[in-house]
Amino acid sequence: MSNFQEQVKQKMNQALDHYKQELKNLRTNRANAGMLDGVHVDVYGTNMRIKELANITTPEPRMILISPFDASTTGSIAKAIEKANLNVMPIVDGHHVRINIPPMDEATRKEIVKIAKKKGEDSKISIREIRRKSNELAKSMKEKGEVTEDMEKKMIKQVQDMTDNACKEIDQLYVQREKEILTV
Repeated sequence: MSNFQEQVKQKMNQALDHYKQELKNLRTNRANAGMLDGVHVDVYGTNMRIKELANITTPEPRMILISPFDASTTGSIAKAIEKANLNVMPIVDGHHVRINIPPMDEATRKEIVKIAKKKGEDSKISIREIRRKSNELAKSMKEKGEVTEDMEKKMIKQVQDMTDNACKEIDQLYVQREKEILTV
């Protein structure tokens, strides 16, 4: 029983973590090192994330500064950022790469908010799919005689409570991120 709960909770937390990561990658009006998390650089004959190749800092609200550990990777990092289509232009400055974050216009902000909402809805769909599968598992356990009817109902209620909490958290994360995006 508690193993069943833990499995459901773990799957729902994975869906929530995925949504949080998706939100991190969305652009806001402020410089955010998280927007570079998905950028991979071809160096040393392999594909590496920027985090593994350099320090990433935000010295100003509208600038990201990337300081590579190995100066020879500076050009590769700048090219990878350009290829990532983040709508920013990297500037190679000696052994550093600077990214100036331009202010977003109203239309761009609203478009990014729409993307955040869609990703939230997708996350809710995956949470509900976890609920559906968990409920089916509880029903099959009851049919096999592994749990009583009361236990089955209790398991289904617990799954529904976890689903409601996860959906509520997704809504809260969305509202918080929406404020950040729309703030000028």
